[in-house]
Amino acid sequence: MGKKRSGEGSNRTRMAAKFLGVSVLSGAVLAGLALPAVGAFGLVAKGSVEGFDEIPASMKTPPLSQRTTILDAEGGEIAKVYSRDRTVVPLNEISPYMRKAIVAIEDARFYEHGAIDLKGVLRAVNKNAQSGGVSEGASTLTQQYIKNIFVEEAGDDPDKVAVATQQTLGRKVKELKYAIQVEKELGKDRILNNYLNITFFGQQSYGVEAASQRYFSKRAKDLTLAESAMLAGIVQSPSRYDPVNAPNEAVKRRNTVLQRMAELKAITPEEAAAAKAEPLKLKVTRPKSGCITAVSGAGFFCDYVREVFLKDPVFGKTKEARAKRWNEGGMTIRTTLDPQTQKSVQKSITDHVYQSDSVATAISIVQPGTGKVLGMGQSRPYGFGDHQTQINLSADKNRGGSNYGFQTGSTFKPILAAAALEEGISPNKSYSSPYQMPYPDAVDTCTGTWKNSGGEMVSNENRSEAGPYGMREATAKSVNTYFIQMIGDIGTCPVTKMAEKLGLKPASGADMDQVPSIALGTQGMSPLTMASAYAAFANGGTYCTPVLITSATGPNGKSLPVPKTKCSRAMSEQTADTVNTLLKGVVEDGTGKEAGLSGRDSAGKTGTTDGRKAAWFVGYTPNMAGAVWVGGPGKDVEMENITIGGQYHDKVYGGDTPGPIWRDAMAGALEGKEAPSFDTVAVGGGERGDAGKGDTDKDGTAGNGRGRNKPGNGGNKPGGNKPGGGAGGRHNQPGQGQDGGR
Repeated sequence: MGKKRSGEGSNRTRMAAKFLGVSVLSGAVLAGLALPAVGAFGLVAKGSVEGFDEIPASMKTPPLSQRTTILDAEGGEIAKVYSRDRTVVPLNEISPYMRKAIVAIEDARFYEHGAIDLKGVLRAVNKNAQSGGVSEGASTLTQQYIKNIFVEEAGDDPDKVAVATQQTLGRKVKELKYAIQVEKELGKDRILNNYLNITFFGQQSYGVEAASQRYFSKRAKDLTLAESAMLAGIVQSPSRYDPVNAPNEAVKRRNTVLQRMAELKAITPEEAAAAKAEPLKLKVTRPKSGCITAVSGAGFFCDYVREVFLKDPVFGKTKEARAKRWNEGGMTIRTTLDPQTQKSVQKSITDHVYQSDSVATAISIVQPGTGKVLGMGQSRPYGFGDHQTQINLSADKNRGGSNYGFQTGSTFKPILAAAALEEGISPNKSYSSPYQMPYPDAVDTCTGTWKNSGGEMVSNENRSEAGPYGMREATAKSVNTYFIQMIGDIGTCPVTKMAEKLGLKPASGADMDQVPSIALGTQGMSPLTMASAYAAFANGGTYCTPVLITSATGPNGKSLPVPKTKCSRAMSEQTADTVNTLLKGVVEDGTGKEAGLSGRDSAGKTGTTDGRKAAWFVGYTPNMAGAVWVGGPGKDVEMENITIGGQYHDKVYGGDTPGPIWRDAMAGALEGKEAPSFDTVAVGGGERGDAGKGDTDKDGTAGNGRGRNKPGNGGNKPGGNKPGGGAGGRHNQPGQGQDGGR
């Protein structure tokens, strides 16, 4: 026996202690310490970590985040969305090879030790002492599972994730105590099952089922030996062993797993050799998450569902609670989206407006009486590339829409007409309606009186448009001066109150301006808001708030509460029937003739803003209401001498571009559905008689009866306080009328 050198034993002890300390501080071996040793190492010293006994005995395990599936009204899938791509599966739906592989490479003595593996700790301490650093850890699968729970609970908050993964003494002590708890409560098989469902396998896949689908496009229960070994090898370092981006490293790691399985007699040497000889055989399914993958152009409908979930208190009292539930996912959300309507919306969009056009279009269709949103689409698809956007052009700002919405032009005039009828104005009321006139000297508002101190003028589109007119012809021809005289009589307050009853509010969330030019559509609105308001005319004067979600179930299949539509009377049935009569005339003999539907009653109104920066058609049948907007999606575009969808326009009007888009979308959506008729009333044509065919004069010759909306800076900026309501308003010059015309 050789001589023992002086100090050799103590040096080895100090070296072991040194590397044990290194391992402890790195979180590599503390979890393997026996409980009595906790106090011996001073782990409860003041200022280091909380006392072991002070850690709660029961750990609250957060639900695993999973995919949420969004369905249409018929149960078809619109899209899958998730914070983390995961599908939880029971142990018997995971390949036995996978179970053996993960145990072999991560914790070979998993079924032999308790929450801690003392042999593993001693082995790690010895190896780390020999290497002079931390080359091997000793965390058991149970401890790794606990760590993953901490990470899952942190969600996507980078600060919380950092805390959950930091290599500190305190975290490892807590991890140890909870590992003891779950070993006692769950047992080995459930721990293994939970671990395989929670752990990260790279490429955005969490849990073995998602990983199996990602890399091999198959269920986890069908994984082969070689495939299982590859997935098990990824866990240690998902980026280093990523088989997509680092296939050679993945093969080496897979073979290491296979070798370890053979050494442990989990497989035979022959099986290991055969599996090692196999190529990776990847069959990658790329991640498909989120509304960008939605079918039939329903990306923005999908995004609106998310916005509703995150902001409606029915899904949680606080925004944090709602976000947490959404990120946890695992839900099935059934929506109001009608597949037939959505396909028709998308086809009409692609037929009339190209994605690459300088302008865009947006359509929303709702169901009168229920508020159900049946279709929603736009020519700029959901995405991040060229001619794509994440702004929902159909929605208000607080639901992912543009900051200010889009000025509505003459599509707002029916709101004024409804308010006037409710105030007792006769539908046969005639006004002088000159080609050009000053705004009234004084107009009553909700807060006082608006005065035309600057002598602001308003004009019609064409000099031939000079009254007197009655309400029917003035509506059909969209005569500006008629409606300005009307608002002068009743004031702005009844109009803004009617708008409020119809759910109309500027898309920015601001209050409506108390100025007479609101009659000409100076306020920026969204298509969904306008469609929902017009649906009240079809519904006998009762307005219903829009809804998109009909049911939702959680991961456990339990039903969740969902928002319900709220219906309230906005006007009398007589008023609604009168507006139906007026707007039916618009599509039969007025500016909206190009939007008229064949074989069924329809009604609607055109609108074109000053400078032709926005054009609208909003219309309805007794069973559907829809709004179409066309304009610059991010900045103002003056739609003159412009090509849209391959068709040249010298000037764009609400009737000639949005009108046909609305007609084709609605025709397809209504195909095969009943065709009920409107209830109408007798309305006189006024002193000048009925409107001619389309924009024609009384003798049938083509006329220019197309008003344009008040001046303004398009749909992307709010209106101002002048009668024209927007920047650059040349509303006092001949030919620069404010009506939304054809």
